[in-house]
Amino acid sequence: MRFGNVLGSRGSVVHIFKRMIEKGGPVVVTHPDMKRYFMIISESILLVLEASAIGEGGEIFVLDMGTPIKIIDLAKEMIRLSGYEPDVNIPIIFTEKRPGEKIVEELWAQHEEVKQTKHQKILSVKSDSQKSKENLIRDIDLLIELSNKSNSNSDIVKLLEKMFPYFKREERNY
Repeated sequence: MRFGNVLGSRGSVVHIFKRMIEKGGPVVVTHPDMKRYFMIISESILLVLEASAIGEGGEIFVLDMGTPIKIIDLAKEMIRLSGYEPDVNIPIIFTEKRPGEKIVEELWAQHEEVKQTKHQKILSVKSDSQKSKENLIRDIDLLIELSNKSNSNSDIVKLLEKMFPYFKREERNY
């Protein structure tokens, strides 16, 4: 299963923003255009239960969570719901996004096939890079072998790129 951000769960941005607001701010947001998908706890439980009932083995299930929400909008609304005015009583500041962090969350990649299941709100995602167990074990064995005998990481990186053709690595000297 692939989960969105579960509202109200431990570590949820809601709890983080709430603590920041209770301290008088600032509320720290990564980027003004940052968007994420959200689900509530009961939806995440539903996804687990339904996926276990409809799954046949090897599928990836995703809850249709609608449109992603701008994190800045969530922050502003939480400030208002706490009785304050954003950027008047409680400042909002922005930080830089971390390496690899996306501005807009993606629930599946372009190369993945998305199908509707018999459940109206649950989608099935299949990647063409999903491998058989035997192939995966063979590739892992080869990775171990390469790591034990190679003085260079370039052979390992080449194998990883072959195993996961849609993986985009940061440019480094290997």
